[in-house]
Amino acid sequence: MHVNRTLAGALAAALYAATASSEPVLEQVIVSAKRISEDASRLPLAWSVINDEALTLIGHTHPNEIMQQVPGAWISRGNGQESLTALRSPVLTGAGGCGSFFMAADGISLRAPGFCNVNQLFDANIEQAGRIEVIKGPAGASYGSNAMHGVINVLSAAPDPAAGQQLAVEAGPDDYYRTKLSLNHAAGRHAFSLRGNVATDGGYQDDSGYDQEKLTLRHDYAGDIWNIRTVLDGANLNQETAGFIQGFEAYKDDDLRRSNPNPEAYRDAWSLRLYSEASRNIGPDMQLSITPYLRRNRMEFLQHFLPWQPVETNAHESLGLRTALHGEQGNLSWVGGVDLEITEGSLQEVQDQPFSPNQPQGVHYDYTVDASVGAAWSQLNYALSERWTLDGGLRVEYTHYDYDNRGPAGSVCAPEATACRFFRVADRTDSFTDWSVNAGASYLLRPGHSVYLRAANGFRAPDTSELYRLQSGQSVADLDSEVMDNIEIGLRGDNGAGFGYDLSLYHMNKDEVIFQDADRRNVSGARTEHTGLEISLDYRSQDAWYARLDATAARHRYANDALPLGVNESIDGNDIDTAPRLFGSARIGWEFAARHGSTPVAELEWVYMDEYYLEPENAFEYEGHSLLNVRLSAPLTRNLGATLRVTNLLDEEYAERADVGFGNYRYFVGRPRGVFMELRYNWGV
Repeated sequence: MHVNRTLAGALAAALYAATASSEPVLEQVIVSAKRISEDASRLPLAWSVINDEALTLIGHTHPNEIMQQVPGAWISRGNGQESLTALRSPVLTGAGGCGSFFMAADGISLRAPGFCNVNQLFDANIEQAGRIEVIKGPAGASYGSNAMHGVINVLSAAPDPAAGQQLAVEAGPDDYYRTKLSLNHAAGRHAFSLRGNVATDGGYQDDSGYDQEKLTLRHDYAGDIWNIRTVLDGANLNQETAGFIQGFEAYKDDDLRRSNPNPEAYRDAWSLRLYSEASRNIGPDMQLSITPYLRRNRMEFLQHFLPWQPVETNAHESLGLRTALHGEQGNLSWVGGVDLEITEGSLQEVQDQPFSPNQPQGVHYDYTVDASVGAAWSQLNYALSERWTLDGGLRVEYTHYDYDNRGPAGSVCAPEATACRFFRVADRTDSFTDWSVNAGASYLLRPGHSVYLRAANGFRAPDTSELYRLQSGQSVADLDSEVMDNIEIGLRGDNGAGFGYDLSLYHMNKDEVIFQDADRRNVSGARTEHTGLEISLDYRSQDAWYARLDATAARHRYANDALPLGVNESIDGNDIDTAPRLFGSARIGWEFAARHGSTPVAELEWVYMDEYYLEPENAFEYEGHSLLNVRLSAPLTRNLGATLRVTNLLDEEYAERADVGFGNYRYFVGRPRGVFMELRYNWGV
């Protein structure tokens, strides 16, 4: 205990010395917490923001590269544009791997609740976003199902005529090419922007690569009464997918690294979202916003990760309405609203070739689901004094599924099958009523520095695939909504003289976790525990150099013996698979004297990934890795600029992700050293 007190005292003294400044502190604004722009420094909430400057400098080709700047987050890179997410969690797979996170564009979920996909970040135009806001842990009342482990909200860039127009072309290894276009225009009360990009990648591994197109159109109207923002957002992906390579440390074998065990694998996906947010003042201290939206998604892919390799086609269309009313009265501010959404979804799974009696050729599943979601919510903030603020909210949400089986109900297999993998559920309806509550307090230590305490819970209704894609022997999935309870304490500040910090310590209990048991039945009842510390330190000197650290130390464990498929011994207390206890990144950079109206930048980044277990019994392990990346950006003339990026500078042999499947080590290969060059031409500035 003496050592702990000494360390705590040293940390407190260091923070006090670093924060002792009378310089003014810039307000930090976030819109994702309550759908309104507000000062985020006093919020009793863990959040991170990636701004447009970081997005431009990093120029990521995959969300994994940009999300290194968010402590607590790891977007595990699959092949091409595929990904799995960890956000205050292990890397999660299946329906729980997407249903546990609320991923949105301008606050609107990329996919409908109940119809998620683990790769859904490729539906958002992250490459040309205005900023990315991340909420960690159960979100506030303005979010419902799926916002358990956190929120990733990609915000569109506002039209900026002063920025002019820009065309950028980029080239990289393995026939990688990308073109980005940004146009801005304003006329009277109207402002327009178009941001689009087209990318093609030949792929590092054999018979792999992708073509991807994204487009965001935005129109802002500033009227005497109404302000209206309209956004059309679309994405298309055609990918030839490389599967896992297999064998212990196969990623270190030069021949295996470039091999593709599944040259026949592919993924084709497109998405479209259209919304229009209309807002107006309806009193001196009250504002109303109404946001109708449309969403369409379609995807077809070969399930190359299964030996029998069926093809899945899924699609859904949604019509939704988000409303919010924000008011202030004295020391009290509040926001609340009603959210409504209806969705028509479908899924079909077909196996073209015979495999075994338990995985027969033909149609496995063919169904539609009509879903409706309705929610009411409110979030309040009360300034108890100049130093104390209280914050709390409540949300109640109702989810209804109307399922229609388009094939014969019952087992898909012939009678002689001993353990058929597929069972078609008879037509049915399912409903779930869930609620979440949060409460927090923030105390201002001195201007720009605050400490907070928060308790919150989150939930997710079962995904349609968990309810209606069953194994033979289970005719009904009697599932409950997953729930998460979280308590955390945080400390953040900015001394206004170059040093900022953000620390959060949390503990979360997750109950009614949905999993497949030893009989391959989808059941509820697993429990997990999640404890961690997230740290961001940011320093910018007056001599133009800067340094930043984003780090996570966490432990994610099984909290009971609800044994998942393939597990034969107690796992209570074991680490959850694909849950490194330590990971993060650090950057050091230099901003040179401004030339041609912009500032040249040189940045060195270190990315660290700790070892982690590959299955629940903790018998197999990945050793972890460290990577170095370099970025140089500079104006060449007043209108022409360039960026040079070198990824994996030391040519480390590593795996983007590792696991064990069907008794074998499996790896998604990390790419070797890569050099990317981008040229940008600006006009109309």
